[in-house]
Amino acid sequence: MPMAAHAGAQVEEPLADSVRSALSAAIGRSAPSLTFADETQRRQCERWGEALEDKLRKRKPEELVRTEFLHTVCYEAKRAGLEPSLVLGLIQVESGFRKYAVSPVGARGYMQVMPFWSRSIGNGDASSLFHTQANIRFGCVILRHYLDRERGDLFMALGRYNGSRGRAEYPNMVTAAWRTWKVADALLGGPAAVRLADSAH
Repeated sequence: MPMAAHAGAQVEEPLADSVRSALSAAIGRSAPSLTFADETQRRQCERWGEALEDKLRKRKPEELVRTEFLHTVCYEAKRAGLEPSLVLGLIQVESGFRKYAVSPVGARGYMQVMPFWSRSIGNGDASSLFHTQANIRFGCVILRHYLDRERGDLFMALGRYNGSRGRAEYPNMVTAAWRTWKVADALLGGPAAVRLADSAH
């Protein structure tokens, strides 16, 4: 039975055909799989996950589930050009790391993706939003889309993601949660994919 979440609601907005096509291509039509670009990326994600195992143990006590979850977050975040620790912070706030969480407005899974996205840019099967990798892929692609729309302004992008654009509570909660997961980021190498929201917000 899905567990209730207290997340907001992403707002369905008209998408230009070119944007819809690009987002659909980023989601893909078949079930996603962890296909790392190379062995270096695989090892980086494995080390990153290992560094966070203990921190996540209370929320995900089963080792196999916990490891798969962390590898998936790392893979999908990097695929979308996001910091994996940001994605963990968002998941913490959105669903409390509950795979089957459902909000009062129907948002589903870890990243609380609204079912209209599966119809708009996916294969139309909203039940797939409870599949770990599919949910995290949708969430990462959607957040990347909002970041692009807001020209890199994370504060505004997070507001769009939650359906609370322009209000500070949700972006502040996510960035606070993000900071608690950043301890392993140095293991991923390379520059930060997105910057921390401006403290002026």
